[in-house]
Amino acid sequence: MDKPGKDSWRFARAGARATAVVGPGRYAVIQQTPDKSDLDAVAALLRDVDIILAEGFKQADKPKIEVVRQVIGDTLVSLADERIALVSDVDWGATSTPVFGLDDYPAVADFLVATFLTPRRGRAPEPRTP
Repeated sequence: MDKPGKDSWRFARAGARATAVVGPGRYAVIQQTPDKSDLDAVAALLRDVDIILAEGFKQADKPKIEVVRQVIGDTLVSLADERIALVSDVDWGATSTPVFGLDDYPAVADFLVATFLTPRRGRAPEPRTP
């Protein structure tokens, strides 16, 4: 998107506070900020989406799926009341938190749909066409 050598990249290096890349049916805006942007402020810019997945933002008061790789360690950093699932190769024993393997992305996707996009969570069912 903002690749070295492209005009938008050169404009940013020359001091532009914001650049935009526009193409058929899509666009991207890169805005410089003095510090890390608030997740809610960035989420408010997104349109026509059902769910937002964000990496990082460990301190945000949001539901979290924590990824823990055994080669890095087995310490959890998210708060228990914010953690909705673990994705890991560590054996966590008996836990009430759903645990998925590192490569089990289909099950993680199903979990997200069931947790956030089903009618029981307040979302109207999608219209079905015969």
